[in-house]
Amino acid sequence: MRNTFIHKFKLSGGYALFPIFLFLILFIGSGVYFSLQGTPFAFYQVSATVAILPAIILAIGFGHGDFIIKLGNFIEGVRDTSIITMCLIYLLAGAYTEVLKGIGGVEATVNLTLSFLPMQATLPGIFILSAFIATAMGTSMGTIAAMAPIAFAIAQATGLSISLTMGTVVSGAMFGDNLSLISDTTIAAVQTQGGTLKEKFKINSLIALPAMLITLIILIAYGFNNPCQSYVKITETQWIVSTPYFFVLALAISGVNVFLVLTLGILSAGLIGLSYTANYNLVTYAKNIYQGYGSMQEILILSLLIGGLSHLTKTQGGLRFLINIASHLVHKFSKQRAKTVAEAAIALIVSACDICTANNTVAIILTGEATRELARKYSISSARTATLVDLFSCVFQGILPYSAQILLAGSIAGLSPLAIIPHVYYCYILGIAGILAILLQKPKFSCSK
Repeated sequence: MRNTFIHKFKLSGGYALFPIFLFLILFIGSGVYFSLQGTPFAFYQVSATVAILPAIILAIGFGHGDFIIKLGNFIEGVRDTSIITMCLIYLLAGAYTEVLKGIGGVEATVNLTLSFLPMQATLPGIFILSAFIATAMGTSMGTIAAMAPIAFAIAQATGLSISLTMGTVVSGAMFGDNLSLISDTTIAAVQTQGGTLKEKFKINSLIALPAMLITLIILIAYGFNNPCQSYVKITETQWIVSTPYFFVLALAISGVNVFLVLTLGILSAGLIGLSYTANYNLVTYAKNIYQGYGSMQEILILSLLIGGLSHLTKTQGGLRFLINIASHLVHKFSKQRAKTVAEAAIALIVSACDICTANNTVAIILTGEATRELARKYSISSARTATLVDLFSCVFQGILPYSAQILLAGSIAGLSPLAIIPHVYYCYILGIAGILAILLQKPKFSCSK
């Protein structure tokens, strides 16, 4: 009987989830262990890029078929377009950050930013600016790449908690990623579920905006209890060397492609540095770019490996296993609460898929058929379903210690991802708001099916 159960569990795809659990146990468990031992930099003792290797070996060992086929599936995931896109963003973001540092642009921009913000409003200002950029750009990654270097420097200059400041940047970035009309997650949600961008925005905003306001209240309260230190005066040179950042900001707000934004940022920063920064030359400029590439080495490797592991999980039936479980749970509840349970199942399916893939857009696309099927069966509007899949995928994307957004913010600030995730307040509040929306069946207004 036991062997029969195990055989069925393996055939169902449940075994395909074990490698992901192993990775999480090794990565998070080792950090907790060394923390209890009092080891400095506990979560750096076992790198995530090493912790994931046993998981990959296990995933290939679990898979059915020839070794070459399984290896090919892994490589297919590594070279996925979304994974390669993220890696290129990492490289450009690293180069941009190092060049901006090299010409003195980070310090200058910090001075200018602090001169316009009241001491108590630094964190709320960072959150609003990040949210505004992400909504305009439609990309959380581009927003973090542009904002995190400046926010990190502000935190160092003012004595703010660096982990809290990075969490605030990620919070604002995830707000825009979820709500922006041009975000890839929004487009994917509407395309897979039906409806229109306008209808999805109406429902989504009624859940996301209250979560944003609560986040702002928390950050403002923190600011009044922990006012920043005063800062030095602004010089004329600082105005000049800070212009590359404001140039990038203007491009981002205008909706220019993130690759073009970062490339032009690197070029403009180099030009300003060569013209106005003492002892800055082409060799230094080239070294800064190379140093920027090197600073993103760990996150780049981890993203490639996670892409391969995620694809193995998909091809071996792990994601389908999660979908089948959620669908089965819905049928067990009474018809009176069927719609609520169906919406909870939709949220659970896309959340579990995001945990497995660490990519919210991919999670929305992979679960599109199953979530759309549940929505139609239980008469849930397409706009509401699109809101739910987008909202919950963004919630988990913002708090996963191995998500691209958290890894990028951690790399820029030199922090463990686990130091940042407790401070991504917006995502937690948005998750609670989403759960309440399901339980209360709110908001309600007429929209197409």
